[in-house]
Formats: sequence, C-alpha cells, structure tokens
Amino acid sequence: MTTYDFKDGNGPVPAHQHPNGGGWITDTATVAVSAFVGPDAAVFDNAVVTGNAHIFDKAKVFGNAKVSGNAQVYGNAVVTGNALVFGNALVFGNALVTRNALVYGNARVFDTVVVYGNAHVFDNAVVYGNAKVHGNAKVSGDAHVFDNAVVFDNAKVLGNAEVFYNAKVSDNALVFGNAKVSKTPVRISRSDGYDFVIVPCSNNVDRIIAGCRYFTFEEADKHWNKEHPKYAETTIILRSLKELYELQKSL
Repeated sequence: MTTYDFKDGNGPVPAHQHPNGGGWITDTATVAVSAFVGPDAAVFDNAVVTGNAHIFDKAKVFGNAKVSGNAQVYGNAVVTGNALVFGNALVFGNALVTRNALVYGNARVFDTVVVYGNAHVFDNAVVYGNAKVHGNAKVSGDAHVFDNAVVFDNAKVLGNAEVFYNAKVSDNALVFGNAKVSKTPVRISRSDGYDFVIVPCSNNVDRIIAGCRYFTFEEADKHWNKEHPKYAETTIILRSLKELYELQKSL
C-alpha cells in the first residue's frame, strides 16, 4: 500500500499520484481522470475534483471541498471545509476559500483574500488584496472588492461597484451600479427598516442607495416628496446623510 504524508498532522495515509499531473491524492478523495493535479499540489481528506478542473503549483484542496468545471486553483491557494469552486472560477495566490463558501462563474479570488461562511463570489466578480467576504455576503456582476475591504453579514456588492481601502460593508447593505466605497459607508435606517446609504460613484456624483433605489440627491428629493407617507422622516435622513458624509470626507 502506498502512503503519503500531507503534512496535516495525520501522518502518512493511503494515497496515490494522479495520472494527469502526478499530484498526490488520498485514497479517500475523488479526482476525475479528466482533471489535472500538478506534481506539487495535493487533494486530500474527502475532497472532490471533477471535470477539467486544474489544481497546480502548491495549491491544496481538502476537507469536503469540491472543485469542478473548468475552475483553477493554484499558487498557494487553499480550498477546504465544504467550499465549492466551479465554473471558470480562478482561486490563486495565497487565497483561502473555506467553510460553505462558493466561488463560481468567471470569478477571480487571489492574493491573501479569505472567502468563508456562506459567502458567494460569482459572475465576473474579482476579490483581491487582503479583502474578506464572509457571512451570507454576495459579490457578483463585475464588482471588485480589494485592499483591506470587508463585505459580510447579508451585504451584496454587484454591478460595476467597487469596495476598497478599509471599507466595511455589512448588515443588509446593497452596493451596486457604479458605486465606489472606500470607507465604511454612512448608513441610516428609517423606522420601517429601510436602510439609506450614500456612496461616491465613478462619475463623481454621490448617490443614495436605498433598497433597489439608486438616486442622486436631487432624484431622492423628488421621489420622497411631500406626498410620500415617510416624507418628514426621509427628509431628515437625507439631510443627515449628506452632512455626515461631508464630515467624513473632511476627516
């Protein structure tokens, strides 16, 4: 019986080298013949690699993780827990995808990024730098999350939105369109639970995001006019948002 030590604390375990690439695989893992596992890569525990997926360089896939489709995991990247990476997704650098996280579509996750919890990164989204995406957060569309940004809880970042620098986007926040968030956004909740957030955009026009609304201040004033049942409260929120935002920019 052939054994190999995956350096995971379990010592040498029954294993074999994959015929397509020569990487080591535990006998408990499942790797399709069509997949590629490079000579320095490893697939162990109960991990599953199928389709035309490529695992190479010093990448590791273990736990109950699954990598499928045309996905690629390389560099020093790690996919573990119950994480799934599929489609044409790329996970590389020192990235970690773990727990129940999903990375799929044409998404790219790299550098020292950590994606975990029940987070989803998909479509053409790109997450890099020291960014973190976790909780039930979703990053999709052509969105970019980078630097030291954190997206978590039930937050969603989509469209062409960018979240970067030291920004934290959380709770039920929705960042979309051409919004650019470089600091933790100013957010005020209305009495009915409706969140109002102000963000700068790529065309240098600040916008109010509230639910599916994506308004300039002028558009917001017209929408939540005197005939609106929440006019008085919303007017105070909009004024306060603008004042807080201007203060934040001056700090």
